[in-house]
Amino acid sequence: MKHVLLFGAGKSATCLIDYLLANAPKYKWHLTVVDSDLLLIKSKIGKSYYASPAAIDIKDQAERQKLIQETDLVISLLPPHLHITIAKDCLKFKKNLLTASYIDPEISKLAKDIEDANLLFMYEMGLDPGIDHMSAMKLIHSIEKKGGQIFSFKSYCGGLVSPDSNDNPWEYKISWNARNVVLAGSSGAIYREKGKIKELGYKQLFDHNKTVNIPGLGKLAFYPNRDSLNYIDLYNLQNIPTFMRATLRYPDFCEGWNALIKLGLTKDADKFDTSNLSFLKWSTRAVKMDKSLTIEDNMANFLGVTGKSKVIKQLKFLGIFSEELINLGDKNDAEILQHVLENQLRMEPHDKDMIVMLHEIDFERRDLNTKMQSYMIVQGEDNLRTAMAKTVGLPLGILAKMVLLDKVDLKGLHIPVLPSIYNPVLKELEEHDIRFEEIFD
Repeated sequence: MKHVLLFGAGKSATCLIDYLLANAPKYKWHLTVVDSDLLLIKSKIGKSYYASPAAIDIKDQAERQKLIQETDLVISLLPPHLHITIAKDCLKFKKNLLTASYIDPEISKLAKDIEDANLLFMYEMGLDPGIDHMSAMKLIHSIEKKGGQIFSFKSYCGGLVSPDSNDNPWEYKISWNARNVVLAGSSGAIYREKGKIKELGYKQLFDHNKTVNIPGLGKLAFYPNRDSLNYIDLYNLQNIPTFMRATLRYPDFCEGWNALIKLGLTKDADKFDTSNLSFLKWSTRAVKMDKSLTIEDNMANFLGVTGKSKVIKQLKFLGIFSEELINLGDKNDAEILQHVLENQLRMEPHDKDMIVMLHEIDFERRDLNTKMQSYMIVQGEDNLRTAMAKTVGLPLGILAKMVLLDKVDLKGLHIPVLPSIYNPVLKELEEHDIRFEEIFD
C-alpha cells in the first residue's frame, strides 16, 4: 500500500482529502494528514480506514522528517513560507512533492538538485496558479498548432461570493486564507500592454478599476497581478505586445478596498499595542477629525465621498467605527484587518462561494483577426466544500493519483504547462463540473 502525506488541513484541503479518500479503496493507498490542530484533521478525514491524523508542530524536525521518510508522495498546503522546509526534507529523503503555491527564489535555487535526484517537484498546481496555467496553455498550444499568431493574452481569476450568498455591502466573503486576501496587491503590479511595460503601485491598483463582462454574471472589476511578465517565457509568448494576468472582484469590493488603503489599514509593518486602542481610533488615525461632524462625515471628507456613499456603508459594516477595544496584543495593521475580515466577512454554514476564470486571447490566422474568450464558473457546495477548495484541491489530487500510478514521466522543478500534465488533469476536472466554455468574436 502506497502512502500519501498531506501537510495542512485548512480551508483548501477539504476537497483534496475527499478526493484522495474516495480513490483510496480502488488504488490501495493510505493518507496521513498533518496539522497542528488534531480536531481539524479529524473533522476532515472522519473515520476513514484509509486515513490517519498526525498532529505535530511543523517546526519539530524529528517528527516531520520521520513522517516524510515513511511516505511515497508529499503534498503541501502549508503557508508559502513553510514550503521550503518541506522541500528540503523531500530532497533529502528523495520524495516527490506537489504544492499549489508559487515557485519562489528559494526553491528555484534547488532546481538542479531536484533534477539530479530524479525527483518531481510540481509547484503552482492549484487554481491560480494551476488551472489558469493548464487551461491557458491548452488554448495557446491549440492556436499555435493551427498556425495562429497570438498578439494579446489576458487572464483573469477571482474567488468571489456566489450571487445567492451576496448579502453584504462588500460583495465578498472569506473562502480562503484571510492573510492572503489582506496582502493581495500590496506589491503592486507589472505587465505588458501594447508593447509597453506598465507598472502600478499598490495605491493605484484599486483606484478606478476597469471591468470585464462575464457571460451570465455581468461586469466584474479586475486589478493586475503582482508580476505578469514572469510568465511570458513560461508561456512561450516572448514577442507578444499585450500580456496580463489579473484578479477579479465585484466592483464594490475594489472601491471599499481602495478606502482601506487610503486609511493605512492594510500595512504589514511594525506591530503596536492594541490593548487600549479602539477600532475607531485605529481606523481614523489618518483622518483629521472635526468634532462638529459625525464619524461618517469625517471619514467621507477624508476619502472624498459623501457620508451616505456605499464606501461608508462598507466601512461601518466592518465595525471599525466602534469604540470597542481591539485588545489583540501586539499586532500590525494587516493583522488587525485580517481579524476584522475573518469576523465580519466570514462564510456562514449556508453560504456558497464562486470561482470565475476568464482568458481573453486575440490572435491572427490566415489574415483574420479573432478574439477568443474562454471562461469557467464554479459554484461551491457550502462553506466547507467551497469552489475554492474544489479548484485548489482537485488538480493536486488528480496529479497525485497520476504520480502514484506511475503515469507521470517528468522530473525536476515544474509548473503544469506541459500537455502530458494539463490534458489528463483538465479532462478529469470536467468530470467534477470544472470546465471552460468558449466564445469567438
